[in-house]
Amino acid sequence: MLTLISESAAQVNLPLVTIDPGTIVFTLINTLIIFILFRVFLFKPVGKILDKRKEMAAAEIAEAQRAKESAAKTEQEYLEKLAKAKEEAAEIMKQATARAQKRETEILSEANQKAAEIKARAEESIERDKQRAVNEIKDEISDIVIMAASKVVEKEISAKDNEAIITGFLENVGTAK
Repeated sequence: MLTLISESAAQVNLPLVTIDPGTIVFTLINTLIIFILFRVFLFKPVGKILDKRKEMAAAEIAEAQRAKESAAKTEQEYLEKLAKAKEEAAEIMKQATARAQKRETEILSEANQKAAEIKARAEESIERDKQRAVNEIKDEISDIVIMAASKVVEKEISAKDNEAIITGFLENVGTAK
């Protein structure tokens, strides 16, 4: 095709490349019009769209920053509440331990008191039984002594002397533990 153009230009005796000032001015005016049209209809709307996108991106970044700060604040509050809950749990455990120790002391005290009461009652019972046994033995011994004394000294000792001997004997038996 290029050969066809150069052959037709050679027949007309026209140069292949020419500089025409009218064509240059016309081309510059067309370029300026296209530039203005692009600027008005393309660059300004696209610029506005880009500005809106920048604003949206900045707003989203700011929102993300606020959310991050809020999350950090919430995390800090959570950690503080957790620490407080741990302290409260430790205090509750401390109080429960103190109450348990106090109750343990009370139970031991009550048990010791009951044991002392039981021991005292047992000692009292033993003492009563011992006294009763001693009295029974004294009664039996006095009966035996009276019988023996009456057989040994039936007519030689008077009843009054006999009674004095028995009383002395019983007094000695009671103290000869």
